[in-house]
Amino acid sequence: MRVVIADDAVLLREGIARVLSENGYEVVAQVGDPVALTEAVDSLRPDLAIVDVRMPPTFTDEGTQAAIALRAEHPDLRILVLSQIVEARHALRLFRETPEGFGYLLKDRVVQLDDFLDAVHRVGRGGTAIDPEVVAQLLGRKPADDPLAELTPREREVLGLIAEGRSNKALCAKLFLSPKTIETHVNSIFLKLGLLPAPDDHRRVLAVLAYLRGSAS
Repeated sequence: MRVVIADDAVLLREGIARVLSENGYEVVAQVGDPVALTEAVDSLRPDLAIVDVRMPPTFTDEGTQAAIALRAEHPDLRILVLSQIVEARHALRLFRETPEGFGYLLKDRVVQLDDFLDAVHRVGRGGTAIDPEVVAQLLGRKPADDPLAELTPREREVLGLIAEGRSNKALCAKLFLSPKTIETHVNSIFLKLGLLPAPDDHRRVLAVLAYLRGSAS
């Protein structure tokens, strides 16, 4: 998999590049601003772009804006966004618009190499990877018309892990539950959120989006 890394912090992006290279990824470019990121993606056509939310010149949301523009121009490009702090509005916008092949991690997660590499792998395959801290903030909201109101605490826990991008197998390991029990919880979530039968991956994305739409209202 060919990767472009965009972060103005040189040490961080070089560290990420080294970790990825040592684990079989080809880092084709390292850049420090949105303009260079766009040029690198246009010319090198990577499979995945790892993008810092805050980059020059204003260090607000240049990375987010660049990611949105790149996905519009290159629909097959996978995006993994990195943020120093939980900025749920950025995650909400990107996830709602392009959930497939999208990830949102806090930078602290990068030093947890297994978690970071797992997220890169999932996003690179077209899945999702949302940082647990971001999920916790989103699921902790109580909008007036809460789509999760009917879910049990265990179902909310399962949905939180689905939002992180976890498979049923990973849910079994995390929650110490049998595959049949996990399947029962997941199907109950689909039913309570009004999601009709469809391919499981598709419904998993819709289940998360159903809540994110509510939490953004």
